[in-house]
Amino acid sequence: MKSIPHRLKSVAALGLGTSIILSSGTGAYASMPDDNGNAPAHSQKEKPEEVENIIYMIPDGFDAAYATNYRHFKGEEAPVWDEFLTGMMKTDSADNLVTDSAAAGTAMARGVKTENGMIGMTPEGDSPDSILEKSGDAGKSTGLVATSTITHATPAVFGSSVEDRDNEAAIAPQLLENVDVLMGGGRNMFLPESEGGEQEQDNLIEKAEADGFTYTENLNDIQASEEEKILGLFHEEAMSPELERPEEQPSISEMTTSAIQSLEKDEDGFFLMVEGSQIDWAGHAHDAAWAMTDTEAFEMAVQEAVDYAEAEGNTLVVVAGDHETGGMTVGGYDEYMAKPDVLRDVTATGNKMASELNDDASNAAEVLSTFTGIDITDEEAERIQNAEDEETRASEINSIVSEYAYVGWSTSQHTGTDVPLYAYGAGSEEFTGLLDNTELPEKMSALIDQ
Repeated sequence: MKSIPHRLKSVAALGLGTSIILSSGTGAYASMPDDNGNAPAHSQKEKPEEVENIIYMIPDGFDAAYATNYRHFKGEEAPVWDEFLTGMMKTDSADNLVTDSAAAGTAMARGVKTENGMIGMTPEGDSPDSILEKSGDAGKSTGLVATSTITHATPAVFGSSVEDRDNEAAIAPQLLENVDVLMGGGRNMFLPESEGGEQEQDNLIEKAEADGFTYTENLNDIQASEEEKILGLFHEEAMSPELERPEEQPSISEMTTSAIQSLEKDEDGFFLMVEGSQIDWAGHAHDAAWAMTDTEAFEMAVQEAVDYAEAEGNTLVVVAGDHETGGMTVGGYDEYMAKPDVLRDVTATGNKMASELNDDASNAAEVLSTFTGIDITDEEAERIQNAEDEETRASEINSIVSEYAYVGWSTSQHTGTDVPLYAYGAGSEEFTGLLDNTELPEKMSALIDQ
């Protein structure tokens, strides 16, 4: 992977004890305080750089424990985002200290708190414009990329409003109305029931094409396209985990690059949200290898965004998870030990490994050896054999692999921890310190309105 560029780097360091924020970027903050701790007169914050493009990247379910485990998983070279950590972000929703993705996404997209499960609206039913919609109103092109269905909670909040996140069929037509470039899974959400889809009668793909969208199920077909509106649906449901991604499905970095290439044709700039959706799903499943490999794929997408921001000089990249999932820890099991590097040898998800077991799971040791390189004990094999069904067998497999890697888990749901906040490029100095999730779209809006 390429190293992070430096020309426009805006890396903030939080000064312990002095609360002075320093920047190595564009001189937005001044130098050290004097001997009495007073900031020099010329330390007033200058006007931020002009922001023409915003790339908002959300690794769903990702917090500091994921970041730390991933750093060790990756090895010698630091993750790209380590060099532009600028702060932390609070994640609570309107009705719960532990948010779901719908409420968290609504806050991150629209600047308002809502109840868990609600998409793009407040508990009172108001739907303030999202940062994507504001960007569109300002004449910018807009895009959404996800490895889930494109109608899933996080992408949905940027271009739709519904009371229930599960109503993805109602989300799909709103996205087509409000977004120029859509890439991800979820083809069935756009097809009529007569074709195996979730729409009662409408074929939204045909409608999109009639409205000027280029539709594709193969990203290579649109690499040279001059069209500015693209609907790319690369699987009937969610896309595959990176560990098992088939060749015909594009990676998240490939979708990100293609989306940028399409959106940048607008001379007024663009807004793009990219979600690493399945980091969260791996956390729910306690599948540490899936979590790390989807984080790796997401990092490659972030690198593409940072490279673009470095080249253009007018682009802001913001990276923040919407919440943490699974209560992941670095180390565990009553030992001073962490071995996330064990996960580098894992080549399949727990779900895939469970599907390879025979009826009585008597081949558990062979399956684990083949897909993980781990020689499990007889007792561990028995744990898998005693599981009731394929789902619980997968859970046992994930538990065993996590134990070997010393990656701990505390829940199968979300937790309420703060998450790291990263910002790079034009305007990045605005995203420092401890922020509420509602502040991110507010700050983005101010930057494009200046």
